[in-house]
Amino acid sequence: MEKYTQLKSLVLTIEDDFAKFYEKGNKAAGTRARKAMQEVKVLAQDIRKEIQEQKNA
Repeated sequence: MEKYTQLKSLVLTIEDDFAKFYEKGNKAAGTRARKAMQEVKVLAQDIRKEIQEQKNA
């Protein structure tokens, strides 16, 4: 459950960068958002593995 909490907080922290990129066209914010989305992907994959391991145990 800890990783899920990390995932939620990560998504909330990148909200500003998404707004800056899409509403104001700030390219640096887009780069930060892409980097954060990669972290979301990795964290989500870790959560999926953890769930699968517990399911199979």
